[in-house]
Amino acid sequence: MFVIIGYVVALGCIFGAYAIHGGNMQVILHAIPTEMMAIGGGAAGAFVVANQPKTLKAVLKAIPTLLKGSKYTKARYMELMALLYDILQKARKEGLMAIEKDVEDPHNSPLFKKYATVGSDHHVVEFVTDYLRMMVSGNLNPHEIESLMDSEIETHHHEAHAPAAAIGRLAGALPAFGIVAAVLGVVNTMGSVGQPPAVLGGMIGSALVGTFLGILLAYAVVEPLGGLLEQKNDEGSKELQCIKTTLLASMQGYAPAIAVEFGRKTLYSTERPSFSELEGHVKGKK
Repeated sequence: MFVIIGYVVALGCIFGAYAIHGGNMQVILHAIPTEMMAIGGGAAGAFVVANQPKTLKAVLKAIPTLLKGSKYTKARYMELMALLYDILQKARKEGLMAIEKDVEDPHNSPLFKKYATVGSDHHVVEFVTDYLRMMVSGNLNPHEIESLMDSEIETHHHEAHAPAAAIGRLAGALPAFGIVAAVLGVVNTMGSVGQPPAVLGGMIGSALVGTFLGILLAYAVVEPLGGLLEQKNDEGSKELQCIKTTLLASMQGYAPAIAVEFGRKTLYSTERPSFSELEGHVKGKK
């Protein structure tokens, strides 16, 4: 919703100012189809050349999510930490082997089913169960697991960053494609020097529309999407860091309630539940 509102405000103010100054919208509307063919087509072709198929698929998959609000809310984080608390509490009371079935088959685990939001998230479940499995095996110390977690989180961040980087490169190229379209318009105009001034003026105006559209698309449409996607990716990495900190605190001997508190402290302040909120949520679930 905010993305659409932002676009309406940006485009409305830009074209509104042009109209208030007495600009003729017919000049722009008349030039848009051909200029967009040159700019949009050229940029789309270059975008395909510059990115691997997996990146192109990731971009197509990511764009619809930008029109939705963030899924990383306080309620989600409270549910995540309640899940971690229950798992660690069970392991503490009944031993690590007691959670082996939950780890091996999380989709049928009562613990994961209890928390449907995070329990149905493939990335969260896989990250949690992989390291719980290592904890159950007992073959790795906390420092080795921490190093492995950092490597996986870094890999996850780089993979998630690829679509945002691709969109950013596209935004950087659009003004250049606008100049290309404008140069072609000038070449066309120079080839029609014998035409009346009114005709030549219209042709020059159409050529300048190409530069305008390239810059407009770059900085008012495409680049903001790349920035928004980057912010969403950072939130995904923050969730994994919360899980990492909680599990490592448990491996170092802290009680589940304290381990969850370690994880809570890593969250952004805007979504971080207070100590009493988290405690009340955990007790309510129990």
